[in-house]
Amino acid sequence: MKEKIRNTATTLFLERGFKSITMDDIANELGMSKKTIYNEYSNKTELVEDCVMHKFCTLSEGIDSIAAMEKNPIVELYEIKKYVMSHLNDEKTSPQFQLMKYYPKIYSEMKKMHFDKMQKCVLTNVLRGKQQGIYRDNIDSEFVARIYYTGMNNIKDQNIFPIKLFPVAKLMDSFLEYHLRGIVTPKGRTILNTIINSNQE
Repeated sequence: MKEKIRNTATTLFLERGFKSITMDDIANELGMSKKTIYNEYSNKTELVEDCVMHKFCTLSEGIDSIAAMEKNPIVELYEIKKYVMSHLNDEKTSPQFQLMKYYPKIYSEMKKMHFDKMQKCVLTNVLRGKQQGIYRDNIDSEFVARIYYTGMNNIKDQNIFPIKLFPVAKLMDSFLEYHLRGIVTPKGRTILNTIINSNQE
């Protein structure tokens, strides 16, 4: 029962936001009473926390599985982006910023976990790319990993990148290309251009 509630609530939160979705909305969607939900969760904050942490763990496991394949590092980043996008419903309501505003404690905990995960993932990716000669030797790997994290988070701010001008899928593609063009070698650029051209077909 708890898993069913969590899955439904997560979908609703991602589609319409943490603030606008009420316990009544979740109960109606599930066709059950609020009392049944409160048997599993004492309040909405507890439910939000469970949804956020469970989604984070699911995404982390998926990213680990992709990284374990040890694909070409450029291909790996596109695979990870595709995987994350498919699990976040395009983040239509910018849930990260709603979480920050209405559930700051949960947001703070999630942000730390997200940074640790993403920094380690991108750093490993950069080091592998340098070893394979597709990323430039003279880049500061630690800087690149951290600036990628910072950029990926800030482009989700719809005050800066309004969704009407920058649909999420297009924005993510543009940012990833921007990131890679700054660090690839001529060999890496050939791989990148092949991926971009195949995605446009």
